Amino acid sequence: MAVSTVYTVQIQSLNSISTPSKSHLGLNQLFYSSGKKTRRATHISCSADNDKTVVIGLAADSGCGKSTFMRRLTSVFGGAAEPPKGGNPDSNTLISDMTTVICLDDYHSLDRNGRKEKGVTALDPKANDFDLMYEQVKAVKEGIAVEKPIYNHVTGLIDPPELIKPPKIFVIEGLHQSDAIGLTNVVLKCIYLDISPEVKFAWKIQRDMAERGQSESIKASIEARKPDFDAYIDPQKQYADAVIEVLPTQLIPDDEGKVLRVRLIMKEGVKYFNPVYLFDEGSTISWVPCGRKLTCSYPGIKFAYGPETYFGHEVSVLEMDGQFDRLDELIYVESHLSNISTKFYGEVTQQMLKHADFPGSNNGTGLFQTIIGLKIRDLYEQIVASKVAAPLEATKA
Repeated sequence: MAVSTVYTVQIQSLNSISTPSKSHLGLNQLFYSSGKKTRRATHISCSADNDKTVVIGLAADSGCGKSTFMRRLTSVFGGAAEPPKGGNPDSNTLISDMTTVICLDDYHSLDRNGRKEKGVTALDPKANDFDLMYEQVKAVKEGIAVEKPIYNHVTGLIDPPELIKPPKIFVIEGLHQSDAIGLTNVVLKCIYLDISPEVKFAWKIQRDMAERGQSESIKASIEARKPDFDAYIDPQKQYADAVIEVLPTQLIPDDEGKVLRVRLIMKEGVKYFNPVYLFDEGSTISWVPCGRKLTCSYPGIKFAYGPETYFGHEVSVLEMDGQFDRLDELIYVESHLSNISTKFYGEVTQQMLKHADFPGSNNGTGLFQTIIGLKIRDLYEQIVASKVAAPLEATKA
């Protein structure tokens, strides 16, 4: 019978979280010398080395579509993603057959009132417990269960912790990926959602009013967070393996963000991850697919593909501007894309139709989120295959 060690945390107050009380791996001694927290380097690090659980990092600002992306990703692996059974109904965690998704907001060390009293935003490092975050993510990666705190987005309070058992795929989504993965060999693939200010404003209004019932001035809230976003969140995108960049359309002058131009930026030379391409790999392509096989109302749809440089890295960029009228016709576009990691013809289209009611299903956000989900599944299967093959290669040697 396997033995699972659990990290336990005690909520001392609304504004602080104690250190873990038990560890098989000596993490408590490593990171809490003489009862004093040691801050680790705040540099994102993506590695393909992994022993027990594959860890995927998804970084973005609040209200940028992380939750929708997570639902698409877990669907690719099978099973419905649901909160922990019998747990806190306001839990941010989603669990499916193979995946567990946690929200890094759960590592806020200050509740909503505490942040107001100290005059800081949730983006500020002073409002988060990065050491506990890192320690627990690393523990889950190594096959150790943890008791993770819960930040309640409804009440703004820090709730009692919940048990997180190591899954096959562990997704950490939130603001501070750079602090969550301060050392190497923790996160296998890093993804960043980069939403332009105009689009972010529209999305955040929809999310906060519909789901969280807050009536505060959304624009004022975004402006108040902007200095911290620029300082702590936005710089993370330069280290990501894949970036989904969401911009206003170029097809309509002065559009109010209803039509989107979405770019999938994929870093070259990343292990287990071959960039998607349109028609001919490495070429520069511009394609308007509207016609007999794809219904397009005004302003139409335009795709583009080609090599670029992104923060000094060689990348391939696939772009879609516009939106689909009929999702069942997406298969025409899918048939012209390569390296999309599908198991059968039309799988991208099938996934998009399955979640047609999700935000972004008629544009590039849903399309590229679905493709990234399929590529993460392929990445996981490559890792499993390599582990099976390794002992066989060793015996041959």
